[in-house]
Parts: sequence; structure tokens; C-alpha cells
Amino acid sequence: MGMNRTGMQMSPFDASAMQGTPASMTPAAPGDDSALAEMRSASIAESDPVGSVPLPGTVKGAMTTGVSMLTGDQPQLLLDKLGERLAFERTGTRLYDALITKFETMQDQSTSMTLADLQKIRQDEARHFAIVADAIESLGGDPTSQTPCADLAGVESMGLMQVVTDPRTTIAQSLHAILVAEMSDNAGWEFLIALAEDQSQNALITDFSVALDEERAHLQQVQTWYQEATIGEVISQGALIDDIGDANPAQLH
Repeated sequence: MGMNRTGMQMSPFDASAMQGTPASMTPAAPGDDSALAEMRSASIAESDPVGSVPLPGTVKGAMTTGVSMLTGDQPQLLLDKLGERLAFERTGTRLYDALITKFETMQDQSTSMTLADLQKIRQDEARHFAIVADAIESLGGDPTSQTPCADLAGVESMGLMQVVTDPRTTIAQSLHAILVAEMSDNAGWEFLIALAEDQSQNALITDFSVALDEERAHLQQVQTWYQEATIGEVISQGALIDDIGDANPAQLH
């Protein structure tokens, strides 16, 4: 609990005055969001796509893609989703880098999480990045290109990175952002495996399945740590309040 004054209940007299606006001050024609919706609709109709999946830059890539399309597959879809996973695994590695720094700095003891645990997951995320990069190259794609879904994954994960790197956030708050990332990561790998199976890319499925198993283990660990950290913060805050209550005025001064 602190001096949060954002709610209307912090100023009941002013709140009553705001809610009791005289009828003479009420607009004759209440507004709505129709103008905003029209503007958005116009922008949607006129906009271009979010980038494109690049054409193969090598002869091998062109042949691989051409054969795949002739057999009825959609290699551009698989390459786009591989690009998405590549971008997300890169962000996942950076998220754990940031969490490791925060964990070492804060010396938090509220969870069963250890530095070795975090370093292990960070290594897994970096290895998953390499797995996806190899998969893209094996299909004749360029892992350095940014596909549309890769672009969107980068934008989506910006907020998670901001939470973990914010010096004000606690371990529990940072773990909540990591938890969101891990849940998305699990769903992403599941879909990628299903897509690889649909396009008969059996050579990719083994490595992808190993990555999914590891991501599922990450998710379970992070869920446990998040719960421990959240409960630990409540307990530590309660102990701090008790200490303040027991202290005499001279000590508080």
C-alpha cells in the first residue's frame, strides 16, 4: 500500500461534483466512436501489407521453394512462421539476460529460482534460435531477413522487454512478463510443429519437438517462480509494516 492517488475515491467531494454535472452542461448530442471507426476503416482499406516473405536469394533456395510449391505446399507460410520464431527466440534470450542482471542485483531470496536455472534457460533460448536459423537455411531461406510475422513478433515483445528492463519492477513483476513470453513461446512451437507436419518437413520435426519439450519445462518453472515471488513479496511487505509499527517515533525519524 502506498500514496497512490489515481482513483476517484481519493477525492470524494470532487468525484461527486464531476458525477453530478448539471444538465445545462451536458452536450446536446452525445459523441460516439463512429468517426474513429471510419478513420480506421479508411486506413485499413488503403494500407499495404506488413512487409513480405523474401524471394530465395540462392539457386538452391529457389529450387527448394519451387519444388515445394509444385507439390502443393506453402513454403512462404512456413518461412514466415519460422521468421516469427527466430525473432521471438532472440527476444527470449534477451529477456533472460535482463532477468539474470536483475536477479543478481536484487539478491532476491523469495523463490526457489537460482542463477544456474536462469542461465540454463537462457542457453536453451539461444540454442532454439540457432535451431530455427538452421531450419530456415535448410529450406533455402535467409535467416537474416525479417518476415512479416517476425516484424510483428518484435513489436509484440517490446512491452515485455520494457517490463523486465525497468529498474523499478520487482522480481515478481518481471517474472509475470517472462510468463507471458513463455506461454506464447509454447503456443508458437506447437503451431510450427503442426505446420511442418502438414508440409511434410519431417527433418525439422525432431529438433522442434525437443525445443517444445524444453519450453514446456520452462513454462512450469516460471509459473512456480512467479507464484513464489508474488507470495514472497506480500509476506515481506507485511513484515516491513510490522517493523514500522513496532518502531518508536525516534527510530522512524
